[in-house]
Amino acid sequence: MIFNEIEEKLKKSKIHMTLIDPASQSPAKTAEIALAADQSGTDFLMVGGSTDIDKKILDESIESIRKVTDRKIIIFPGSASMVSEKADALYFMSLLNSGSLEFVVGHQFKAAPYIKSIGLETISMGYVIVEPGMTAGRAGRADLVRRNDLKSAASYAMMAELFGMKLVYLEAGSGAPEHVPSDMITFVKRKIGIPLIVGGGIRSVESAREVAQAGADIVVTGTVAEKSERVREVLEPIIAAVRQAK
Repeated sequence: MIFNEIEEKLKKSKIHMTLIDPASQSPAKTAEIALAADQSGTDFLMVGGSTDIDKKILDESIESIRKVTDRKIIIFPGSASMVSEKADALYFMSLLNSGSLEFVVGHQFKAAPYIKSIGLETISMGYVIVEPGMTAGRAGRADLVRRNDLKSAASYAMMAELFGMKLVYLEAGSGAPEHVPSDMITFVKRKIGIPLIVGGGIRSVESAREVAQAGADIVVTGTVAEKSERVREVLEPIIAAVRQAK
């Protein structure tokens, strides 16, 4: 089980995950990024994003990754159509601060029968979008958590834990100019007993280290790899900073 692997890895160090959006490049380019991320030492590969894509593209992208690496693949879905039996697991996530029930429970309602039928491992997750939110915030119709509103961020996280969700994800949005504030990460982490993921706006060694030391158990980077021509050169020091954080 992938979640068990995550738990075991977290006993030794913090985790880095690389997010690759199939909507941003061809399956061949997706595989190229995945291989470089693997060689850089990333722990898991996340495939997906906020832009809706059909199953065919998702399948082709995952198949292309399988040809170059054995790293486990977790789907990061933007809609009910983003499910593939070719992945190892799927974040069964609810956008807790969306103003639309479609993103809180609607897509999940539509996808549940198919997910059950193929036996894909699901990892339940409370997803919370923080300012500026970027495409994720707009697409998910999120009532963005303000950057100074630590209490609301923590309340969403605690709610996720009380619902029985296994993870909480604080998201600033892919390509965000700033990552989730460090004081918010620390405040939220102190309020929950489940792993905390932080992503969005993390594109340097310093920002990765800051986020990890603030309390993120899992640090996700995506845009920094997708936009780089030297993925390994960029990712290796970022991953090292995450692993070394206390």
